[in-house]
Amino acid sequence: MPSSFDLIVIGSGPGGYVAAIRAAQLGLKTAIVEKYKTLGGVCLNVGCIPSKALLNSSHHFAFAKHGAEEHGVVIEGKVSLNLPAMLRRKEKTVQQLTGGVAFLMRKNKVTVFQGHGTVPEAGRVQVRKAEGAEPEELEARHIVLATGSVPVALPFAQPDGQVVVTSTEALSFDAVPPRMVVIGAGAIGLELGSVWARLGTSVDVVEFLPRIAAGFDPDISASLQRSLEKEGLRFHVDTKVTEVTVADKVATVRAAAKDGKEFTWEAERVLMAVGRKPSLGGAAPDSLGLAVDEKGRIKVDHHFKTNVPGIYAIGDVIHGPMLAHKAEEDGVACVELIAGKAGHVNYDLVPNIIYTHPEAAGVGLGEEGAKAQNLAVKVGKFPFKANGRALASDSADGFVKIIADAKTDKMLGAQIVSPAASELIAECVSVMEFGGSAEDLGRTCHGHPTLSEAVKEAALAVDGRAIHA
Repeated sequence: MPSSFDLIVIGSGPGGYVAAIRAAQLGLKTAIVEKYKTLGGVCLNVGCIPSKALLNSSHHFAFAKHGAEEHGVVIEGKVSLNLPAMLRRKEKTVQQLTGGVAFLMRKNKVTVFQGHGTVPEAGRVQVRKAEGAEPEELEARHIVLATGSVPVALPFAQPDGQVVVTSTEALSFDAVPPRMVVIGAGAIGLELGSVWARLGTSVDVVEFLPRIAAGFDPDISASLQRSLEKEGLRFHVDTKVTEVTVADKVATVRAAAKDGKEFTWEAERVLMAVGRKPSLGGAAPDSLGLAVDEKGRIKVDHHFKTNVPGIYAIGDVIHGPMLAHKAEEDGVACVELIAGKAGHVNYDLVPNIIYTHPEAAGVGLGEEGAKAQNLAVKVGKFPFKANGRALASDSADGFVKIIADAKTDKMLGAQIVSPAASELIAECVSVMEFGGSAEDLGRTCHGHPTLSEAVKEAALAVDGRAIHA
């Protein structure tokens, strides 16, 4: 007889494994199916976590080469790179976290099935451990699809895993490439471009849009670009890649700017970072009849229900930003609704973060977005160069920007450029979740000296009341 469960999750990324844990907490007999050997999905294995490990290690390397002496730290002899050791540390971090997810499955009594999961019909899941093997049959009243996304490729530049690569390969180069062209100046391109630039690669970043980090306001993007240029990255915005050819393990990349200027680069690596797209990975055959939109995303209602009864979808395969933390919120809300509780995700307040140095983070509406909606706004800014803790810790690049409604003072958004932006943005999210005003944030006591004081000062600046600027 098939094993029977209340709920089966297919995919063990942040959305999937968090959904499974929450379901188990709510008393549902739960299983999770993962086709790879380790749990954690793209995020833990070849995405968020390994990239942050390399960003951290490469920053230490750059500090040792260029910043230590100013701090009175004398390093005898030449600073050199041990790339295999750096990669081993990255892998150790990944192993610790994927092992941690496996532990959480055991702790919460979630049954794990390793193999390729397929939903032939509502209520049934087949798990095939190897190609051609007889599938194991499972049954469940509720099935959650959490299969994530895959990189988008340009039609004339298909990744070969060697010269033209995706983020997966760019996490594990066996040597520092002399030259690299990054196609796309979003989070993935900027983060991995930064890693290899710090380690010695000559990096050119090509972006079709008028600015890098296009999800942020122009002043935020400009500040971030100036900082990244100091690390050696060269940017070419308003520029379209027209051709990528490979010969003798070297790529030739041709591009044209909107002003008519043409570019040609040669590089040992070309990183495709032009976005991601939903991927069911074969989990739902066409015969299942799932409804999808024009972008290939599964259509769901406000309870994450698909058009097939008993089947739900979360994370990158549905609407909304393709972010790990958004997928986690989807997962929790979905299973809470299945359990009869009031699950909810506020998609207007999902923070967006780029983990470069400095970082960029934002939530809600930017100034540009608010004005596009014809909203009357007040804006407060505060630079980190006027913040004592920032100056004392070499974190003076960037600023905080608060956007508030001109009449009510309700916070509409916040954007930050800072080495600590990913941490500082959480305070803004919290205030906005409670419908708070800029004055609420500005009148909240912050510790001194801290970077978070810049957030307070920016909130005060909305009404022209910043103290230290």
